[in-house]
Amino acid sequence: MTEAGLERVEPLPAARLGDLGPLAPDRALAELHAGNRRFVTGVPRHPNQDAGHRAAVADGQHPFAVIVGCSDSRLAAEIIFDRGLGDLFVVRTAGHTVGPEVLGSVEYAVTVLGTPLVVVLGHDSCGAVQAARAAASTGTPPVGHLRAVVDAVVPSLRRAAERGVEDINGIVDIHIAQTVEAMLTNSSVLAAEVTAGRCTVVGMSYRLSAGEARTVAAVPAGSAPAVTAAPGAPAAPAPAAQDAVTSSPGAAPLQGATPTTRAAPAAA
Repeated sequence: MTEAGLERVEPLPAARLGDLGPLAPDRALAELHAGNRRFVTGVPRHPNQDAGHRAAVADGQHPFAVIVGCSDSRLAAEIIFDRGLGDLFVVRTAGHTVGPEVLGSVEYAVTVLGTPLVVVLGHDSCGAVQAARAAASTGTPPVGHLRAVVDAVVPSLRRAAERGVEDINGIVDIHIAQTVEAMLTNSSVLAAEVTAGRCTVVGMSYRLSAGEARTVAAVPAGSAPAVTAAPGAPAAPAPAAQDAVTSSPGAAPLQGATPTTRAAPAAA
């Protein structure tokens, strides 16, 4: 059984990842899915949250996944994936928007800490997507730094319009895939780690009511850094670096949007 081009791997039973050493990307993804299933079905184990583990990880961290998530207060990664201290390296911004600080944090986790999995975590009814949609429809951009968040969502709105997607949750799925693509476009370091087979990048959409995180896009380890849509998700077109990092005409530039050319697989 496969999901978004990734081979389905069964999770390790009662896994305490801090005791297992480095994990392969597919195993790390299996652990996330297993934890989310426990959360959804109401049987969480709350692993790695005891005093003994707290002391064990005080001298160093070896997280098995980076979560680049939306800042929404209902999207606490350690809870919805049923994990504990030292398991997840979490970076959160409104609308999971990505600037240089976010990319630097991801690159640190992947290259320094050896984390094999990067997840972009969005959710249904995303307020950032709704705000961007409202600004686009009224022609009135928000004031202050909120405009940077809205501008970062604009390419996803444009892509959704090109495909005739109007449902807010369909747009959210597109925005998640767009964020995955933008990260790989703007970080040659991350793209090289994926091409070398050391890291997988996955986009997930969380359902606030059901509690389920489903995969909507993926770039498996060892592949060229191009986004593959999950079955049933809106298909992603061929990557376009400029489209992924520019805002709408007349809008303030997207923070951190310095276009970079995607390296060919041989160069990575």
